[in-house]
Amino acid sequence: MRLTFWMSFWVFLVDQATKYFVVHTLDLNTRQVVDVFPPFLTFRMAWNEGINFGLFAGLDMRWILVGVAVAISLFVLWWVRREGGSKWVYLSAGLLVGGALGNIVDRILYGAVADFLNMSCCGIRNPYAFNIADIAIFAGAIGLVLFTGEKKPHKNDTKKTS
Repeated sequence: MRLTFWMSFWVFLVDQATKYFVVHTLDLNTRQVVDVFPPFLTFRMAWNEGINFGLFAGLDMRWILVGVAVAISLFVLWWVRREGGSKWVYLSAGLLVGGALGNIVDRILYGAVADFLNMSCCGIRNPYAFNIADIAIFAGAIGLVLFTGEKKPHKNDTKKTS
């Protein structure tokens, strides 16, 4: 579980540091757009009051979404502790929980999640923005799906050969 907590800590720290940098240092909230490596990477300010891609935005669901994210994070921690698994399961859980905590803090501080990464390519303009926490949540969820069920080998397990 130590691996899960450390991964959560670092994801949370990097997420909050990048959000602080773009919102307050770059003043992206006022500037709205900063071309970093156009068109591939642009900082585009977007306050997400809803869930993924702004779904349910406009409804006053701030505290419901905070509660759901806390509940999911606690469930994942309980489940991983109970089930165990490979180091990849623990790392994946840490990614998911750290990202969820980063977005929880945004909802509490700002009333919405600060999204700022916008990536487009090959003549296709992407209208959506995301953040480090979103990447971590997605990667953690995929990791849990892929690596759950892989049991860590025990020292006493030996193959019997005939």
